[in-house]
Amino acid sequence: MAYAFHLTIISVLSLLYIFSSTFAESGSSPFIVAHKRVSHRKLNSDLERVSVSIDIHNAGSDTAYDVTLTDDNWAEEIFDSIFGNTSKTWERLDSGSIVSHSFYLESKVKTVYYGAPALITFRVPTKSNLQEAYSTPILPIKILSDPVAQKKTEIAKKLLTNYGSHVLVFVIVSLLARIIIAPKASGSKKKY
Repeated sequence: MAYAFHLTIISVLSLLYIFSSTFAESGSSPFIVAHKRVSHRKLNSDLERVSVSIDIHNAGSDTAYDVTLTDDNWAEEIFDSIFGNTSKTWERLDSGSIVSHSFYLESKVKTVYYGAPALITFRVPTKSNLQEAYSTPILPIKILSDPVAQKKTEIAKKLLTNYGSHVLVFVIVSLLARIIIAPKASGSKKKY
């Protein structure tokens, strides 16, 4: 039993050594991490502005060359571009550095939009093919919808207007009943 355990440990350590040496050889390469953020603001009842910002970080140990960001997944029938481009190119992205790109869109269509991640392509000197990375995905965007907080406030106002006087009367009667009953309850205690 102990022999099988030791053989298993030796096998696992051997595999770890082989994989670690393989990764150590290929470890000097760029590693692109991209984060996509979207915020939107209603300008009026039939127009909403969407702000898109993408941060690209080279978390690897080598420089990435010919870095290209492409985020052209915004449906033209829903969005109009008003400022900036949906693509951007950088000559190089050194190890540990971060670049950002932003653009603005407007929409007049009431919908829930499901966007796709942005595509980042880059070149590594040791490889002939372009490398690809994707940004984080975004949550669905509710374009021209009523904010939830505004709906809750409207409901609270309606309830207060319709039933506020009833609640106030109930609270006053409850307090008066407590005041009247409280002295009798404390006076009914007997001492022995």
